[in-house]
Formats: sequence, structure tokens, C-alpha cells
Amino acid sequence: MTRQCTLVLVLVLAIAGTAAGQEKDGKNARPRRLLVVGQAKGYQHETISTAMVTLYNLGRDRGGWDTYFRTDCAAITKKPLKYGAKNLDDFDAVAFFTDGDLDIDASQKADLLAFVRDDGKGFLGIHSAAITLTRWREYGEMLGGSYDGHPWGVFEAPLIVEAPEFPGLRHLPRAFTLRDEIYQVKDFSRDRVRVLLRLDAGRLDLASRGIHRRDRDFAVAWARAYGKGRVVYNGLGHSPDAWERPELRTMWLDQVRWCMGLVPGDATPRPALAPAPTR
Repeated sequence: MTRQCTLVLVLVLAIAGTAAGQEKDGKNARPRRLLVVGQAKGYQHETISTAMVTLYNLGRDRGGWDTYFRTDCAAITKKPLKYGAKNLDDFDAVAFFTDGDLDIDASQKADLLAFVRDDGKGFLGIHSAAITLTRWREYGEMLGGSYDGHPWGVFEAPLIVEAPEFPGLRHLPRAFTLRDEIYQVKDFSRDRVRVLLRLDAGRLDLASRGIHRRDRDFAVAWARAYGKGRVVYNGLGHSPDAWERPELRTMWLDQVRWCMGLVPGDATPRPALAPAPTR
């Protein structure tokens, strides 16, 4: 074999090997997949569709994930589905913008917990996810808290960023105001979650009817490890502003990416911080 033929053969083999490697890498490097469930069984939130479109666009344009929508819980299972429909094994994170007792059986409940806890996947609870499946104790434990009223209704909520270094929060001012509906939560403990956002109690009407938290610790968003997986609850999202303001779209973007394990972020629980100065 001549030297020229040898070089050609080496080049052909190198190209073939590179193509095979790219094909293999391409299979492994598919875009992440987000399943968004928007099933309302009680309260009706007009922004569910806005949230779905926002998460779809963020994933396509900036986040590196593909978004799939469901208005039922059929995909919340590890059982094979008819016609090749996707189930939990096909997703990297699940987002709930839901409320009430969803159409989900005991097997599906176990699969959802295992998806996060055992498979190391992500879960994002949006706003009314805290008033979802409230009679299912394990769901509330995974989420980190549950609904206990909204004493102020929709109002100009004074918010404090507790974890500015956490993904999605670096670019936000330490204190800002957003017109939204903020839930009071119960069964919540700083021993189990990393609080990301809270209400500024010094700027609240604490005489409002229905306030139950005497510690004045009104957490709005938090992150936590759940087994091998990652959970974020973000109580914003009732109002369109929470989805339309550019800085808040970036918040949602990076919180989904954290849930998927695409960016690092420390979810180690911390005690309450000293009150931040109000503006």
C-alpha cells in the first residue's frame, strides 16, 4: 500500500469514527424535556396558558429544553402508554400549575415521587401547586409546604430576595414589589428548604383577616433537595406581570434549569435572615 493510500484510509477511518461519535453524542445530548401539567380542579387561573407559553418559549429560545403540555395527569406514570405517548421516563422535570384533587391514582402518585426522589429528576410547583392534592401528605412533604389562605388577595406584594446567588435571582433587586396573589403556607420549615423569596413582613398589613403565621415568616419561593432530585416551589404566577416582566422570565428560566440539573445552586436550608431594609 502506498503512503498516499495509507493517508487516505486513515482519513476515511477518522471521518467515520467522528461521525459515529457525533451520532452517539447526539443521542445522549438530546434537549432536556419539561412536562407542564395545567389541570385546574377548583380555582381557575387565567395565567396557566400564559405560563405554558412562557415556559415553552424560554426552553426553545434560551433554556435548551423542549416543553410538553398536558391538561390531565395521564403522563404522570412510568407505565407504557398507548400510541407511544410519553410518560415520566421521557422527561427531566415536571411543572405543576394545578390545584385541587387531580385525576391521579395511587400508582401514579408513587411514580411521581420516585421520579424526583429516586431518579434524580426535577419538580417545579407554580403558585397553586401549593393548593394541589392537599390530602396527599407525601406530596406536601415533597413540595415543602401547602396552602393556608391568601390574606391579602391580589396586592402590591413587597418581596425580599433571600438568596441572590441562587439561579434566577442574581439579577433581581434585593427588595422589589410585584402585583400578585401570595399564598400563606403551612407545614413549612426552614429546616427542610432554602428560602429564595419572602414577603417583607414590615410592609404588610398584619391585621388582615386570616393571618395564621405568628412568626411573620411568609416564604414565597424556596428550593430543596428531595432524595436524589431537586424541587422548587414558586408562589408567584397568579398575575400576568409574573410572566411578562423580563427579569421574572429569567427567574423562571433558571429555576427550571436548576430543577433539570443544568445549572448549580445551593439548596442547603438556612435560618431566617435579618430583615432587609425596605424602600
